[in-house]
Amino acid sequence: MKPIISQSLAAALANLPELADAVADLPVDSTIERTRDPGHGDFASNIAMRLAKPARMSPRDIATQIVEQLEDSAELDKVEIAGPGFINFYLSAAAYHAELASILDQGEAYGRQPARERPKILLEFVSANPTGPLHVGHGRHAAFGATVGNLLEASGYPVTREYYVNDAGRQMDILGLSVYLRWLESTGVAVDFPDGGYRGDYIRDIAATIDTSGASVADDLFTDPPDGDKDEIVDALIARTKTALGQECFGNIRQQALESIRADIEDDLEEFGVTFDRWFSEQSLTTEGRIDAALAALEKSGTVYERDGAKWFRATDFGDEKDRVVVRANGSKTYFASDIAYHFDKRERGFDHLIDILGADHHGYVIRVGGGLDAMGYSADDLEVKLVQFVALYRGGEKVQMSTRSGEFETLRELRAEVGNDAARFFYVSRGHDQHLDFDLDIAKSESNDNPVYYIQYAHARIASVFRQLGERSLEWDSDNGRASLSQLNEPQEKSLMTSLSRYPEVIELAANNRAPQHLVHYLRDLANDFHTYYNAHAFIVDDAGLRDARLLLIAATRVVIANGLAILGVSAPETM
Repeated sequence: MKPIISQSLAAALANLPELADAVADLPVDSTIERTRDPGHGDFASNIAMRLAKPARMSPRDIATQIVEQLEDSAELDKVEIAGPGFINFYLSAAAYHAELASILDQGEAYGRQPARERPKILLEFVSANPTGPLHVGHGRHAAFGATVGNLLEASGYPVTREYYVNDAGRQMDILGLSVYLRWLESTGVAVDFPDGGYRGDYIRDIAATIDTSGASVADDLFTDPPDGDKDEIVDALIARTKTALGQECFGNIRQQALESIRADIEDDLEEFGVTFDRWFSEQSLTTEGRIDAALAALEKSGTVYERDGAKWFRATDFGDEKDRVVVRANGSKTYFASDIAYHFDKRERGFDHLIDILGADHHGYVIRVGGGLDAMGYSADDLEVKLVQFVALYRGGEKVQMSTRSGEFETLRELRAEVGNDAARFFYVSRGHDQHLDFDLDIAKSESNDNPVYYIQYAHARIASVFRQLGERSLEWDSDNGRASLSQLNEPQEKSLMTSLSRYPEVIELAANNRAPQHLVHYLRDLANDFHTYYNAHAFIVDDAGLRDARLLLIAATRVVIANGLAILGVSAPETM
């Protein structure tokens, strides 16, 4: 509906050349918003106030000139100037009727914008270390990232979804050691399993299934127990194991463990309705020379210097609190070197805008990686980072302790088994990503109006039930007659429902632009409430064929919008409940 106002304003301004300079850099759309009070119309524009200073005219005078230039339209009942110069637009019933027809004509495409070629967006999310199953926090990252991707695609943007597999470095060695030690235990060797190892039962499962042919039974690893803190102990055990087995054999065990966990993560996410276009291996940054290429770009820019035998990136030049090591004195590259090389590679692959969805503890990441992009010839503005806050589970009003040792929840798979995919996907995005999320398991499982996802799905199922009842009464819905009879929809509940439906494209745009799926969640909850209110107030299958077909058209359009919105959230739209 907003384009009606935008196009009307643009046409009026085209007839006011004296305002051309003032309006040149002002997007007309940005001046238009829904009114909160229907008494002030359907939409209001503050364009006159925003043009007043550059045009050197009073807002009321500008508003008067614009309104005088507005052409008569069947979609506008009236236009009024209010207050200091607001322009209030009152849409006609015909405009809302046309929107209903558009919803039915477009179906699944309603609310979606035409495809654009640019900017090409690379959306990276989840990217959990492949050292164990996904936990409930990763689930929030998955639901948020997947929904943001769906919203961006609905807005026409080309989106590629990517999972960065951290399959290089020390944590992979710890994984290989952990699996080998559990396998060693299974052979009867007494193992003093280190605190710094991965202790979950899944490690035992992997150890029982991997191919260990060629692996020796290093039963003397603990003959002379290593000293130090837990990190020093685990590093010493890794070194001893590599010596006992040989690099190739140890690497084989490590790789099998990695592939097993990665496959489990991929299956878990796929079952959750979250898929990726590419699983990007951190190892490939080294094997394909991408880290060296990124470091060469940094050195060419003059932002790398040597100190104490190491190479440092002048991160402080880009607002970071300190400079960062990219190559250690022993010649090994740092994690930071991998991070900037990965983002350099993203831009080199032709992506214009990079969205990273990361954990809440990555605040410093934005400045330093953005600085790396700047130094390598791109722009820090190319990078957008969304930090996702933590999740707390509640049952019976009590916080659930998420620990495998206590036998309570820890994994995403367990949560999905408890509440189902629909509730998990919905609840995860019900609050802004930058807010802590309290996930109430009891509400998520309840079949009542207290459960918002149930309430919305029930609206969709109720509409399907109405059409089944129509068939049971040997009646048919005549859509054409319904379109011709829309003028009979004059009840307050009908007007409210039509207004809510017409907001859907605006909500999608708002949610996409702000990376804020919760706007869609709240919208669908309100839309379901408008429908249930209508359902409880009026019969749809009435004797008057015109009124019946018009009401059926209205709820059919409601079914389309609910289904479209739920699909973007990754939630099903059931026909029966």
